[in-house]
Amino acid sequence: MIRDNYLDISKLTSSPQIMALFRLVSRHGGVLRFVGGAVRDALKGLKGSDLDLATDLSPEEIAEACADESIKTVPLGIKQGTIGVVIDDILLQVSSLYKYVLQKDGTAEIEFTDNWEEDASRRDLTINAVYADEQGNVFDYYNGIEDLEKGCVRFIGSADRRIKEDYIRILRYFRFYSLFGVGEPDVKALDACRKNCENLKKVPMERIRDELFKIIKTPNAPKIYKLMQENNILSHIMPDATFIDDLIFLNKILGSRQIDNIALIKFFVLYHPDEALAENLAVRLKISRREKQLFTSLAAKNLSLSDMLDSKKQIKIIYNQDKSFYQASLLTAVAHEQKVPKDFWSFYDKTSSLQEPFFPLSGKELIGMGLADQNNVGRILKGLEQIWIDSDFDLTKEQLLVQVDNLKSVI
Repeated sequence: MIRDNYLDISKLTSSPQIMALFRLVSRHGGVLRFVGGAVRDALKGLKGSDLDLATDLSPEEIAEACADESIKTVPLGIKQGTIGVVIDDILLQVSSLYKYVLQKDGTAEIEFTDNWEEDASRRDLTINAVYADEQGNVFDYYNGIEDLEKGCVRFIGSADRRIKEDYIRILRYFRFYSLFGVGEPDVKALDACRKNCENLKKVPMERIRDELFKIIKTPNAPKIYKLMQENNILSHIMPDATFIDDLIFLNKILGSRQIDNIALIKFFVLYHPDEALAENLAVRLKISRREKQLFTSLAAKNLSLSDMLDSKKQIKIIYNQDKSFYQASLLTAVAHEQKVPKDFWSFYDKTSSLQEPFFPLSGKELIGMGLADQNNVGRILKGLEQIWIDSDFDLTKEQLLVQVDNLKSVI
């Protein structure tokens, strides 16, 4: 259960201020430990997740201890036992030990405790319930280290009970299985996920969206989405995705490249929606206005790879939309057609530095020619802009002004 000096603490942090927090808690009669993702990732030799900390002090006691040293705290969720501590301009979550107590109506209430094993018992997966102190001693109450080494992703205790405490754990299971699982999924875990999947409807969509986007960014996302669909995990909240092979293709060409908006792009590739479905998915997922604009525009334009590679059309697309749209559309086209153009990534990278054309006219210049009606000015300006675009941005200001009289007679 306890492995002395098992973890090189520098894999978690090198901050003297964070280490001083351990001493501060100790002076106030408490114990502080790292917990969760950062410990798990450090044990696996991966780049660490955000640091989370656990303590047997109450949130009020932590706040009081920090106040004595003029350390800023933020009340993130006092009732849930979590307080934010600001160190090195980073907000650390410090949670007091607690356990879940199931009520008669099936809901779970939290109850504070000073027992570390009880705190571990309410966490979702064994690999997420490993603690480490500032000396590198590791506390593993449910064989999380062994499970991590074997690639066994399983719930702590009763899978059904862990899920009933928070139904988002269904999707969290698939995310961590995608990241760390080896071989077939745990039978009890998969059965409990199937049994409870209808209750995902009770989870706020923002939480579901965040988990789905985290899943889709994992290298094994196609396999996981197929597994979820085979077990009807998402059937109560999302339509089935029919383009899993396109996502497999996209993942192969992406490799480890970091791409802006990659979760949204991969989600689009997975569904390749028409305009109606794109709008439906955007509203259902409650994505931001900017993300919705990109997502629905990809569906509305539905550009082919040949369009994307045509140099003249390329500039028009960038001018009418923007570079982010062009790059996203290029990736979706490659995935959907499952073709990789020669020197693709060199071509892709060059699009970031393309000079966008600048329309050489403004409304003021038209008004200076005697056009007083603002509505006409706007319509004529729009018409001139389209003429300029159709000329492949070649016409000069003077050449465009010659077209004004022609547009006046039409508008």
